[in-house]
Amino acid sequence: MNTLLRWDPITRTQWNPFKDRGELESRLATMLASRAATGDGGKEAMTVAEWSPLVDIIEDEKQFLIRAELPDMKKEQVKLTVENDVLTISGERKYEKETIGHKHHRIERAYGNFMRSFSLPENTDGSKMSADYKDGMLTVRLPKSDKAKSKTIEVKVA
Repeated sequence: MNTLLRWDPITRTQWNPFKDRGELESRLATMLASRAATGDGGKEAMTVAEWSPLVDIIEDEKQFLIRAELPDMKKEQVKLTVENDVLTISGERKYEKETIGHKHHRIERAYGNFMRSFSLPENTDGSKMSADYKDGMLTVRLPKSDKAKSKTIEVKVA
């Protein structure tokens, strides 16, 4: 049956339609639940879609950095919580309603609530977390704790 899977030349892997089933089901449920606002004559339906910010996670000797793209948001619209060694970034990007004299012909940016959660590694201290937000980029710094540094153990032959 593997011969029926489509080859992706960019990632050099076979496409597996069942791999991302959960994400597909979530998007389908969102699409079916959202109300489509039609334009003149119903030419094209415009919907407000669920979205999830893109995230990079970077590690160096001293810390982990989590960088999240949050365009068109104010820092007051973003919430960070750490509970049970899980960092959660949540918020809402509000939809800009049409103003008098303006007509939207296409809406491709997504709006709405989002939530991203990340399990913290054992060698971090969530209580020392810091964050800053500039130019649509949220940067969360998670310093590594000294207590969980790895050490090498010599194995002796008996």
